[in-house]
Amino acid sequence: MNIKKYEGYMIRSTWVQEKEEWYFSIIDVVRVLTESSNARRYWSDLKVKIRDIEGGNQLYDNIVQLKMKTPDGKYRTTDASDLKGIFRIIQSIPSPKAEPFKLWLSEMGKERFDEIADPELIIDRALQTYLSKGYTREWINQRLQAIQVRKELTDVWNDHGVSASKNALDLGRILANVLENKSDD
Repeated sequence: MNIKKYEGYMIRSTWVQEKEEWYFSIIDVVRVLTESSNARRYWSDLKVKIRDIEGGNQLYDNIVQLKMKTPDGKYRTTDASDLKGIFRIIQSIPSPKAEPFKLWLSEMGKERFDEIADPELIIDRALQTYLSKGYTREWINQRLQAIQVRKELTDVWNDHGVSASKNALDLGRILANVLENKSDD
């Protein structure tokens, strides 16, 4: 799960690999556009209105339930939609923020396609994120090396028939912690 920021608002999003698309929390989008104190209620009313206007369930084809992290740190199921569905929802909300938000969403989609074409951009973005959080370049390099070592190790496990069982995942976490603690020295 990713959290994107738009004008101080948090927009939760998840890349759904099977569909190769970003899915955005509809409640978060509604909150940005309406500045409603009860975005969940606004969205509930809007769903009914859209369904009545369209006379069918076209919008529902683009809505899925995904678990996303909430402000209290727990993962809860929420309505999410791909860009097509989000743009459809935006059209239904009378807001002066709609057009700038559409441009922002388009940029988010473009960034992901750019990253698919050039995966090095993902590494650059991660580097900038770590730097903005105050980590040193040395720490960042060690962190990236630890990730690479863990990836190589899990590849070896997979090659030898070790599945992603709970024990294998626990062992992977333990090894990752050892590598991270060693890199803090």
